[in-house]
Amino acid sequence: MSYVYEDYDVVVIGAGHAGCEAALACARLSLNTIIFTVSMDSVALMPCNPNIGGTSKGHLVREIDALGGEMGRNIDKTYIQSKMLNLSKGPAVHSLRAQADKLEYSHSMRMVLENTHNLTLRQAEITEILTEDNRVTGVKTYSGSIYPCKAVILCTGTYLNARCIYGDIIHESGPDGLQSALQLTDCLKKLGIEMFRFKTGTPARIDKRSIDFSKMEEQKGDEKIVPFSFTNKAKDIEKDQISCWLTYTTPKTHEIINKNIDRSPLYTGNIKGTGARYCPSIEDKVVRFADKERHQVFIEPEGKYTNEMYISGMSTSLPEDVQVEMYRSVPGLEKAKIVRNAYAIEYDCINPAQLKPTLELRNIEGFFSAGQFNGSSGYEEAAAQGLMAGINASMKILGKEQIVLDRSQAYIGVLIDDLITKETMEPYRMMTSRAEYRLLLRQDNADLRLTKIGYQVGLIDEDRYQALLMKEERIEKEIKRLESTIIGARKEVQEILVNLNSTPLTTACSLAELIRRPELNYEVLKDIDPLREELPEDVIEQVNINIKYEGYIVRQKRQVEQFKKQENKKIPDNLDYNLISSLRIEAKQKLNKFRPVSIGQASRISGVSPADISVLLVYLMQYNAKERE
Repeated sequence: MSYVYEDYDVVVIGAGHAGCEAALACARLSLNTIIFTVSMDSVALMPCNPNIGGTSKGHLVREIDALGGEMGRNIDKTYIQSKMLNLSKGPAVHSLRAQADKLEYSHSMRMVLENTHNLTLRQAEITEILTEDNRVTGVKTYSGSIYPCKAVILCTGTYLNARCIYGDIIHESGPDGLQSALQLTDCLKKLGIEMFRFKTGTPARIDKRSIDFSKMEEQKGDEKIVPFSFTNKAKDIEKDQISCWLTYTTPKTHEIINKNIDRSPLYTGNIKGTGARYCPSIEDKVVRFADKERHQVFIEPEGKYTNEMYISGMSTSLPEDVQVEMYRSVPGLEKAKIVRNAYAIEYDCINPAQLKPTLELRNIEGFFSAGQFNGSSGYEEAAAQGLMAGINASMKILGKEQIVLDRSQAYIGVLIDDLITKETMEPYRMMTSRAEYRLLLRQDNADLRLTKIGYQVGLIDEDRYQALLMKEERIEKEIKRLESTIIGARKEVQEILVNLNSTPLTTACSLAELIRRPELNYEVLKDIDPLREELPEDVIEQVNINIKYEGYIVRQKRQVEQFKKQENKKIPDNLDYNLISSLRIEAKQKLNKFRPVSIGQASRISGVSPADISVLLVYLMQYNAKERE
């Protein structure tokens, strides 16, 4: 006989990066929440790369923080090295990246979960989602216990029907040898949910004592630390950092791989799932880029209290004997001792085309989905989806308006829109090139873009909100002052400009005009700025960027206005595209499948042409006219 527990508002399945953010959001919004994990050791686990952030992913983490999520704060507590990437390029692609102490990151996040009011952390495998009239009513565990609830958020990551593979060794388990979840997939299929089979992988871990670092290039962290969380100041989180190291594969490495390629599960057929295009295994790189003589290999520490080193860039599923030979062909790894073998992992995930922009399944009310289970890859993408699923499940239960970020507001908006409108046939990875408005969606201004939304939802407190308003006021006031402060062609001004390798003035100009010069900025002009006041560093950064890139920013804002017009043209939920005779058959099929909420979203669906959009616009005009009659 099943034991029925007390009612919960929200059940979160999976305690990875998506699950943690989802559960914390619900609990912090005063909903009685329980989060299930197959193992307490898997809470906020980093089974692959031991870092948070990176190109475009750093943007996601700062957006998570701006909305009131936890990932940024947790990595600020547990990082062992911090770097701002792409500083030689424009601010749109600057991305923060931090190496984490993997165990400390997991333990720290677990403590946050365990000490959050309204939140229960529970070890158990969920085997069934209970529904009635296409509405979630609860979940059932492997032991048969039932937990009634109003909403479920599925964040199973890479655990559903997971199996780890290297060579001809196939081990039915989740990441790091943890238990996989074997029964839930059948339940999901019975509920009519379309499933995919995806694959990811991880490299070997090497004993630090067996590495010769003298043959590698040291990679130190930045002297000036930039926190992920807008709530932290650099001076408060500064610490001694641990170096990473750079080496390269060799022709010998490639020879070993090519000689044994027929033993790779990728080529023998043992691996059925589709892998990530932008995070290929080393054997895939060697085959696809045969003209390259070498590939970068980063040696990254897994933590302060372990000798395990992560071999970034050499993910593989080759047999163990080939792994040993291959790794030992890399300079500095000639005597490498493997602590953990590299492996590929296959797992079940959902076709995200079945989701609403709120991350709720279209056909089952109260059933939300987030993270790698949605066909994405990466901790940051998972956490972002988890936060949004948690917010929207909460808003639904509380009877409030749900939050959908669009492509002009956040990388999170780009991520979710891509997942639900593009046919995801491989694990999705966020990249700056996917964001059309990336000059507006910089990592440095995530708080200015999103913290008001976090406050509106209830995840940002009053003090933080008031601090944001103060920051906005200071930025606006300082920009106006610089635009109106005129500097004459005085002798001392000319000398300073010459010393800064800038052209002397021929006539008076504003300080803002000088800042716009490529070789100048707000900071270096302080000696010719008599009315300058002391301002916080984050305010100065925004002032400098907004003045220097004003023309580009204005142009992109005009593009956003056009984008918004299309997004504001809503499509009724119940529209039957088969009734629109002028639409092409492919367009009818795609529109019925993806169920776009706006003309803008419809235009981004592969297989829907501009001509189809024109037909749809005409039809909607007629449809809306009839509705008004």
